[in-house]
Amino acid sequence: MIRISTIFIAICMVLVAASLGLVLYAVAGISGTESAIVALTALTFLILYNAVSMRLRDRNDVGGQIADLSRGTADLARQVAEFGRRLAAIETRIASSNSTNSDRIQSVVGEINELGGLVKQLATTVSAHEDLLAGSAPAPAPVAKSEPETPIDVIAPFEERQAAPPPLPPAPPAAAQPRPAPAVQVPTASQAQTSAQTSTQVPTAGRNQTQLLATLRNAIDENRIDIFLQPMVTLPQRKVRFYEAVTRLRDERDQLIAAEEFISIAEASGLIGRIDNMVMLRCVQVLRRLMVRNKDVGVFCNVAASTLGNSTTFAQCLDFLEANRALAPSLVLEFKQSTFRNLGPAETENLAALAQRGFRFSIDHVTDLRIEPRELADRGVRFIKVPAALLLDPRQASASDIHPSDLSDLLGRFGIDLIAERIEGERAVVDLLDYDVRFGQGFLFAPPRPLRPEGASATGGAAPNQAQDIQGSNGSAPPSQGSTSGATSAAPPAQRTTGNAALARRI
Repeated sequence: MIRISTIFIAICMVLVAASLGLVLYAVAGISGTESAIVALTALTFLILYNAVSMRLRDRNDVGGQIADLSRGTADLARQVAEFGRRLAAIETRIASSNSTNSDRIQSVVGEINELGGLVKQLATTVSAHEDLLAGSAPAPAPVAKSEPETPIDVIAPFEERQAAPPPLPPAPPAAAQPRPAPAVQVPTASQAQTSAQTSTQVPTAGRNQTQLLATLRNAIDENRIDIFLQPMVTLPQRKVRFYEAVTRLRDERDQLIAAEEFISIAEASGLIGRIDNMVMLRCVQVLRRLMVRNKDVGVFCNVAASTLGNSTTFAQCLDFLEANRALAPSLVLEFKQSTFRNLGPAETENLAALAQRGFRFSIDHVTDLRIEPRELADRGVRFIKVPAALLLDPRQASASDIHPSDLSDLLGRFGIDLIAERIEGERAVVDLLDYDVRFGQGFLFAPPRPLRPEGASATGGAAPNQAQDIQGSNGSAPPSQGSTSGATSAAPPAQRTTGNAALARRI
């Protein structure tokens, strides 16, 4: 269909040609034939000019349309690529979610299986006690307490501990017992811990500051700084996941002095940097031996605040850690909560240098639950160790910004794992499971144990007499003579039964 503009242009051309002919005929005096010829010629030229101009205009329009089509095609390609990237990201998230759900299901299945085993043990124990009370069965054998896994080539061997006493003979009938036997007092976990520390460490009450400082200097010069390893286990499976290196000092008589007794003197005298360097070296040696059998194990190494703030000492530590950068995912540097709260410019810069090299941090000696997880995560903190008594303290619900039962979930959102330390009883484990705590540490699982001499240097291992004084993995003191031996042998079944009963009540 012809457009109205074309018709209008044709009419205008005809009018212009006719007007030109009339002007020539009326004004110039040209004849009508010649005027008509001139008018037709002018009309022809106008028609040709209009056709050429329209052809050029159409060609320009086609070029613009092609350019617009190219731009549209490019935009479409970009949108298709963006949709492809989004689809790939969604597929990755779905695969990760499926893998996470599978791991969670396996973990839940393992926990259910373990709970089933505990319930079976509880039923067996209750049935045996009922038979014993009825006088139809002998005394039940003590239930073996599960020990966390420990590598036999690093930790002191279990055979160096004294053998357990043989089981008691069956109880005689009720008629043959005119009087009940006197009750034997079962030591608690705290008493066992105190007994173990008394048997392996020398009291420093008789030492003054000068003598202790001299002992400390001699121990450093003669390489008598030892480390003990205490495992951190997963809950409720109780599988060893990490070890914490606990520092011990041996004096001239090979008697142990705990770190709490000489750390303050070492910091005041400027010797803490040398101690941290020695402990860090031992931790790296132990970690290399542990990773031969298990690549997923880790070691926690304590670092003092003065070492982090001393430029000379920190430079030596940083050079050593840089040389062992491959162990960064498994070597966790541990600082006190007060250290993180009082960081200066130099300490902050040094901490950032360690984080840039891939090392992760842990916080211990936590005194309150006023924690900022986002700030700690930005600084490289991946673990926080809180005493079990502090987590289970009802007063913390009102004193802190978050309820202790929600602390593990809050820290997990920022990639920080919560570790409950100083666990001494089965009831505490049951309560901590309600708080979704994944890791535990304490004398209930295993006390700190010395290294074999080949685990570090020749002077870094434990002496034979020290290895015999180390407690068993159940956290109780080693059995002594007489009635104390019987009390120790009777302690594990009572604690285990109490824990199983509490767990059954929870179920």
